[in-house]
Amino acid sequence: MSQTYYNIWIHLVWSTKDRQPLLKKAFRQQIFQHIRKKAEAEGIWLDTINGMEDHVHSLISLHPKYAVSDVVNKLKGESSHWINSEDFLKVKFAWQRGFSAFSVSESGVDKVRKYIKNQEEHHRKQAFREEVEKLYKLHKIQWEEGRT
Repeated sequence: MSQTYYNIWIHLVWSTKDRQPLLKKAFRQQIFQHIRKKAEAEGIWLDTINGMEDHVHSLISLHPKYAVSDVVNKLKGESSHWINSEDFLKVKFAWQRGFSAFSVSESGVDKVRKYIKNQEEHHRKQAFREEVEKLYKLHKIQWEEGRT
């Protein structure tokens, strides 16, 4: 029987709709834990997840049977439904359409993990837009207004 071998790391970033600061510190970790449980239930290895009031970063090990967009849609879709059912907010919650995905070499995995884990410290110095523009530049992606 043949075996499939892979090592595909993806750094994902997505934001709240209109980048509204809705992921309050009081319940943010509950949301991240819920997303982690959903990933596990779907057979998705979510290595690291963290974020701020208006966006999420995650590091996943992508199995070749999945498309990146399918993984993100599963995590975003179910979690927005769950956030609304838990009544964390007085407004209807939704994620922004789209996402950003960046490949990560094995040699960069630890650096990306630390980057994701240190989001609060990082964002004391840099706004979300500056962060995304920097990531796009690093990965040679053309910045377009309205992108996640």
